[in-house]
Amino acid sequence: MDFTFSDEQIMVRDLARGILEKEVTPERLKKAEAEPDWFDSMLWATLAEAGLLGLAVPADLGGMGFGFQELCALLHEIGRAVAPLPVLPSLVFGGLAIAAFGTEGQKKEWLAPMAAGEAILTGALIDAASTDPAGPATRARTHGGNWVLDGEKRLVPAAALARRMLVPATTGDGVGIFLVDPRAEGVALTRHRTSTGEPLFTVTLSSVRTDARDLLGGDARAGGEMAHWVHERALVAVCAMQTGVSEKALDITSRYVCEREQFGVPIGSFQAVQHRAADAYIDLEAMRWVTWRAAWKLAQGLPAGRETTVAKFWAADGGARIASAVQHLHGGIGVDLDYPIHRYFLWSKALELGLGGAMPHLASLGRELARTRPQELT
Repeated sequence: MDFTFSDEQIMVRDLARGILEKEVTPERLKKAEAEPDWFDSMLWATLAEAGLLGLAVPADLGGMGFGFQELCALLHEIGRAVAPLPVLPSLVFGGLAIAAFGTEGQKKEWLAPMAAGEAILTGALIDAASTDPAGPATRARTHGGNWVLDGEKRLVPAAALARRMLVPATTGDGVGIFLVDPRAEGVALTRHRTSTGEPLFTVTLSSVRTDARDLLGGDARAGGEMAHWVHERALVAVCAMQTGVSEKALDITSRYVCEREQFGVPIGSFQAVQHRAADAYIDLEAMRWVTWRAAWKLAQGLPAGRETTVAKFWAADGGARIASAVQHLHGGIGVDLDYPIHRYFLWSKALELGLGGAMPHLASLGRELARTRPQELT
């Protein structure tokens, strides 16, 4: 495969970076982080005006008509800027799924407003009583021509901002994914504030009624496959964000060690500092390679289970090492809240833990290799 970005992907990257570097100032970050919803609404409107919220929305619905790789390019830039925006839940958890599986009515109702910045979406992909995204413990039953949902979802981002949550639930015939209004009767949102300041929600569903038209794609059987499809892309999208976070953190650190002097010379001239930075760079390049390989395979519609697992491992393991290294190389200033590096450390740790940590992915990959043997790279 060719890792060179296409002209369109370079355009997306440069457009996003130009906006974010101009708009995401330390003052605006502090203001947004202090808000209960951890949301810079003015920046959201700017991204919508630039067309970036409609990257994967069809052109006839007001979008750019691009795909998953372009979304990853945007998320990479969101990570570089540590911008407090619900790009991941809205564009990937919600928008990408509706664009791929939604009915024409669902696409018109939700994708055009999402691209215009008028509607935020999210996905409730983590079930409280099931670790399998394709086999949720949340239940859906029919009643009077409608669906009634019961269950609990955890770690749902942007639930307080979203107009719809995509909720996988087991039906009598399989699995369906339902577009649930977070403000509907029977929906309870419990807010949890993370170390980055981002609110994540426990969503409790108690006899929540949804209209039949809110069943994604009108399919109550194949939702398990849809949920797995979304889950794979969500994980690789998180890896793209982690790569952006790590890249910018290492860039800030390389400048710092060239400027900070000790014993009359820059600390970057010390061999131990050089080795630590070099190890972090090697981790970053590994993260970048495996993340874009997984993104490319998913964008091509190719099986990418192993590639996703490898990307998850490196984003968690390499990201954690880079976060620790940049914090260490900054010394005491690394914990100064007026200096930017602390945000990158917190974001990196949050993304690492959101991915589930490195070792479970390594063990999972080892079990699969033992069962099926290594395959030739394609």
